[in-house]
Amino acid sequence: MGISTQVIGLIAGLGILVFVHELGHYMFARFFGTRVEKFYLFFNPGLSLVRMKKIEGRLRFSFLSSKAPEEWAEHPDATEFGIGWLPFGGYCSIAGMVDETKSEKDLDSEQQPWEFRSKPTWQRFFIISGGVIMNFITAIVLYIAILFSWGKEYIPLENAKYGLVFSNAAQYAGFQNGDKIISVDGGLPETIRDFQKKLLLDNPKEVIVERDNRFDTLFLKEDNWKKLLVREEFCSLNFPFVIDEISAGFPAEQAGLQQGDSLVGLDSMHIYLFSDFQEELRYAKNKEVTLHFYRGDTLMAVSLVVNEDGKIGASVNPYKYLQSVTESYTFFESIPMGVKEGINQLSFYVKQFKRVFTKEGASQLGGFITIGSIFPKTWNWEHFWAMTAFLSVILAFMNILPIPALDGGYILFILIEMITRRKPSDKFIGYANTVGFILLIMLLVYANGMDVLRLFR
Repeated sequence: MGISTQVIGLIAGLGILVFVHELGHYMFARFFGTRVEKFYLFFNPGLSLVRMKKIEGRLRFSFLSSKAPEEWAEHPDATEFGIGWLPFGGYCSIAGMVDETKSEKDLDSEQQPWEFRSKPTWQRFFIISGGVIMNFITAIVLYIAILFSWGKEYIPLENAKYGLVFSNAAQYAGFQNGDKIISVDGGLPETIRDFQKKLLLDNPKEVIVERDNRFDTLFLKEDNWKKLLVREEFCSLNFPFVIDEISAGFPAEQAGLQQGDSLVGLDSMHIYLFSDFQEELRYAKNKEVTLHFYRGDTLMAVSLVVNEDGKIGASVNPYKYLQSVTESYTFFESIPMGVKEGINQLSFYVKQFKRVFTKEGASQLGGFITIGSIFPKTWNWEHFWAMTAFLSVILAFMNILPIPALDGGYILFILIEMITRRKPSDKFIGYANTVGFILLIMLLVYANGMDVLRLFR
């Protein structure tokens, strides 16, 4: 159920964002009197699940068709709406525009007033920018709704009384598991997320930690951070291993462990922190171990076989053991906070994006499997909308990049036209789009190929 839920979340999230993106192009095109030939959610190579067109005041439908009915061609002023069978992407085919759906050879030699190419530059600018604008507005609206509905719960970094657990890259930089953060360049970030952002993006020079009841100062060198991988979680909170949920069919359930059991040992080792158990269980794959735990005031023990992934199927809720803070917002309070969250997420992604051009960053690129993995394995509406909002920010930023075949490429050509007073030829734009499209396909293949390699690793 976990993977299928993530797949549903991925398709639903991307479907919403693609629809909103193409809707932005459509609305601006229609506002400026430009015909939209087709509006499709998902791609339809060879087959459309459904087609719809309003003809003479009536909606006409066509299901599971390879092409539209011939009589529909007699009404070119009406938009054909449809849903394709390939659930990754979509398109809005605008009359008189060279894009992924048509080349300059498909355009009539004589321009028509309803065509994209006949519109002034400022109108074409907004038609192309409409998708990015709508995606960013959608992200802000979702953040407003999330804050209004659920508020914001977080654990202040100063409340991490068991310290933090650090990745291998972070330990290379000098951190140790159990370190409590006292200050970063003279100040204490509010949350662990703020701490990670500052370390990964701002390259601080000095971090003071509490370690073994004393204060140590870590002087961070620039070359340390080249080891930090974009996708690797830099650090996480440390907390006791008190079972919150048991996964069906896993060793913990089969051994009779229950919610509320507090683990305090594994074989002959006396450990109680969740991170310590995680590390030891990774070494015990497919092996039988004895777990010692308290159930109420009674010390008990049980033997089980750790699965091949080093898991026993028991999860923990750190919010029950570390003092959290919950901020609630009225509707009007959530509006500025939602706008702020959208801007912060965009700023964070822009800063992080530069790492894609490093060797370490390129090696961590991911495709649909990586994107799908950020959705929860058990359905959670707050998490789903939060991930959809973040993907909306990413989609807006990626589409504004000045790469031919992306919205940013068209915007670049329009800006050049505004400055030089000369419009690039449709033939040149067609060639540029072909090159850009090939580059995007190569990037897509590379990113998804890295996902496949990680599965085998």
